Parts: sequence; C-alpha cells; structure tokens
Amino acid sequence: MSNDAIEDELTSINSIFEEGTLSPINEDARLYSLRLPAFPSIVLRIEFPADYPDAPPSVLGTQSVGQDVPKGMGSRAVDIVRDVLAEVYRPGEACIYDLLEDVREALEKAEEHGDLQLHDQADDRHAEEDFKDATVEPIADVGPEPPWIAAPAITEKKSVFLARAASVSSPAQARQYVAHLLATDKKAARATHNMTAWRIKGPNNTSYQDCDDDGETAAGSRMLHLMQLMDVWDVMVVVTRWYGGVHLGPDRFRIINTAAREALLLGGYAKDGKEGENKKKGKK
Repeated sequence: MSNDAIEDELTSINSIFEEGTLSPINEDARLYSLRLPAFPSIVLRIEFPADYPDAPPSVLGTQSVGQDVPKGMGSRAVDIVRDVLAEVYRPGEACIYDLLEDVREALEKAEEHGDLQLHDQADDRHAEEDFKDATVEPIADVGPEPPWIAAPAITEKKSVFLARAASVSSPAQARQYVAHLLATDKKAARATHNMTAWRIKGPNNTSYQDCDDDGETAAGSRMLHLMQLMDVWDVMVVVTRWYGGVHLGPDRFRIINTAAREALLLGGYAKDGKEGENKKKGKK
C-alpha cells in the first residue's frame, strides 16, 4: 500500500506540474528527486518512508543546484523546505503538492527579507521591464467583455473558490472568454487554478464538450460531468481557486462543483426549483 501511495504522488505531481518534477532515484530505497517548480535550478533529494503518508518524507538535501544559484543558497533553501514540510504535513495525507505550493511562497518571502538570494537582481530588473513592456499595449485582442454570471465566493480553510458562467455558441468563443478573463482580471490570472468546462450544441446535430483542469487534476472532468447531469447546453463555467495553504483533500472537488452549480443556477441555465428566482438567459 505504501508503494501505491508513492506512485499516486508521483503521477499527480507530474500531472499538475511539469513531467519530471518528482522522479525516482532508487525506487527500492524510496529515494526521489524533487525539482522546485518556482526555482527549477534547485532539485531536492527526498526519501519516502515505507508507511507514507502515515509518516512524512525526509528532505535529505540537494540533488543538484544550478550554477545560477549563489553559493550556499541551496542548503539555505533546504532548511526552508524542511521548515515548510513540518508545517504542511498531516498524518495520512499526501503532502508534496502542498509542500511545493508553500515552499514557493516561503522562498519568495525569504528573498524579500534578504534571507535568501536565488535570483540575479539584474535579471529581476529585466523581467520587470519585460512585464511593463508587455502590459503597455491595450488589451485589444481578447474581444468583448464576456457576459459572466458570478456566484458568491466560497471560502474553505483559507482557499477561495469563485465560479463564473456565460452563454457560449462555439468552442472558439469559449476559449476567447477564458483568454479575456486571464488578460483583464489580475486576481484570476494569479490564481492557483482556473478550471473550465463547456457544452455547446452546434449546427447539423453536432455538439462540443470539453474541459480543462488547469493543474487541478480531474477537476475539469468533474465539472463537465456536473453539467451533463444538469443537462445544460450552450454555456461554459470557470471555477477559479486561490489556494490558501491548507490541504483540502478530495473535499475540494465537492466545493468546486458546488460553486459551478451555483453559477449555472444563478445564470438560469439549469432546470431547478430555484430557476424561477433566477434571471433567464434564454436557456433552460
């Protein structure tokens, strides 16, 4: 069972982040390398216990440190990762995703306070200049404002979930709406996940159904399944999540679907006892 838990961790982490983020070094010894997504020049060496996740993994040190990382900063980063691990680990719960998310924030704070230097300051200035240059141009390519219907935000253990629904008539329009959201809403663009699903009836009895997890594995397909159960068409849903640092486990999928369902009901897209209270948008 312990090996199954580690395999599940391996699959989920490499699905959420880039392939190779978590890689086996010696599977028999349960030794793995863990590349920090926000600081890919640092690769950690970790060991899973035989009874993981009932016991926490150990951060043994660095597996490799890029030449762009100043001397001594690799071991300083290891200390920070160990501190974060002690905070996020809960017996019986997989912890690598939470570890990577919280490590990113911890390393950024350490840099801000001058306790750590992982970036060349000149590179940072260039990045800021590039960002300013990229945002000077008016937003003209993302089309008109989508007719979003937003449900009230749901907060659970510091994570915030916000669902939006809008009428769509083609997959291209659905993609354009997502692009518009990310280009014009800074909070959404900086969110941990923007999960989407849509169902569209096209001409000649064609239909289009698609979804995007945006890193939250299986969330998009669950949203699409919800839409199928509700029998809604010509509509899309986007659920934005800002991760709050506390692991929610499978409960997050219930919250994501609750938020999505509420947006669909508020938009008047679904057959429901509440639909008489909602504004109709020309859909069921």
